Amino acid sequence: MHKLKIPAAEFTFSFSRSSGAGGQNVNKVNTKVTLHWNALETTALPRDVHERFLKKYAKRLNQDGVLTMMSQKHRSQNLNATDVVEKLQEMINSVAIAPKLRKATKPSRSAVNKRLNEKKVHGDKKKGRQEKY
Repeated sequence: MHKLKIPAAEFTFSFSRSSGAGGQNVNKVNTKVTLHWNALETTALPRDVHERFLKKYAKRLNQDGVLTMMSQKHRSQNLNATDVVEKLQEMINSVAIAPKLRKATKPSRSAVNKRLNEKKVHGDKKKGRQEKY
């Protein structure tokens, strides 16, 4: 599978203080990374992939079509920036390949007859257990 690359110029990063572990360092270092990417106006994705992305992740976009994601998993700003870009890459890869269209099929006549015969046998088995009045 080919990887679709988005130019770094389309990303806007913002940094803030992260919650969680880190000791006193957590109070003075901005390690949490928030990525803003305008998914509506991107030119980096092929049209079909772009349409599938917008359809699948429509609830994650704001009114302007901007996708906002954040990462605060690591204690390093660089690692968090890499992590959030990898998350976006995974989202894009999930829609990169078009799903196969389902072909409508009918069960064969023998399959239908087999199912009906099994139902009949099962019903007869239950009838045999009933008390006769």
